[in-house]
Amino acid sequence: MSTWTSNWEGVLLDRAQEALEGWEPVHRIDAIPPDLKQAYRYCAEITSQHSHTFYLASGLLPPAKRMAARALYAFCRISDEVVDHAQADAQAELEQWRQRVLSPDRSEDLVVRAWADTRARYHIPQLYVEQLLDGVANDLIHRRYGTFAELAEYCYGVACTVGLMSMHIVGFSSMAALPYAIKLGVALQLTNILRDVSEDCRAGRVYLPREDLDAFAVSESDIAAGRVTDRWRALMVFQITRTRQFYSQSWPGVAMLNKDGRFAIAAASNLYEGILDDILARRCDVFSHRAHLSALGKLRRLPFIWWRAQRLSDPAPGVVSSAPVS
Repeated sequence: MSTWTSNWEGVLLDRAQEALEGWEPVHRIDAIPPDLKQAYRYCAEITSQHSHTFYLASGLLPPAKRMAARALYAFCRISDEVVDHAQADAQAELEQWRQRVLSPDRSEDLVVRAWADTRARYHIPQLYVEQLLDGVANDLIHRRYGTFAELAEYCYGVACTVGLMSMHIVGFSSMAALPYAIKLGVALQLTNILRDVSEDCRAGRVYLPREDLDAFAVSESDIAAGRVTDRWRALMVFQITRTRQFYSQSWPGVAMLNKDGRFAIAAASNLYEGILDDILARRCDVFSHRAHLSALGKLRRLPFIWWRAQRLSDPAPGVVSSAPVS
């Protein structure tokens, strides 16, 4: 059975730090050119359509950072869709998308243009972009994971990189924030995995580690059939408990963010964790119902999240913020 801490954390931290070699904070506070505003509006539309939680949480940021966060989401969303909804050769289409993203100078793609502007404004390391694209490409190759350490590496590529890039948009006080961003990214992706078990299985993917399935005597055929047995519930409770620990361990990192971004990140974390509450409320039946937190449920949580974020103490002075204060 998986442990909750292991060498995988050090491996992921090394990958995160590699992207920052030679990196220095850059402040760009110039206004967004009129020809880019349409691109940013399009990214906001994509965010609103596909993720109500991210749209709500990013709405708690100052306007400039809000637009940047939604450009990041749109880039991630399109990257994911290239793999999941490719018309022909997914690998070839992903490579074409990679080239457009990394060489955006003459691109007419609105998402590429907004994302290129965001990367420049907030000096987001290119290696994080490449690591995310590599993580997305992993779905074309690996459809099973033997151990939690293997799954954590997958989570790094598709989720921790998003947190690390978000951190550059929000601004952070020191490199000490990196491990917390990694923990939160793992927690968010595990939540996705637990919510989407049935959908992923229909697509031929089983993300739950083989070591965990074996420990609780749950088979892939059980998942394919949607069997909600006592063994399945025990497995899910184990997964939820581990995921909640990662959410809890990531919380101190919120204090290392710029003040104007703490509420937004705290909200994204807490609201997403609420999906786990819905899974438990339905006795771990993720096959007949897609777990979610209702709009009213999200709004009810916000005052407490705001209060909790306000109580965070500022970290000791360290490296200057990577992002301009809006």
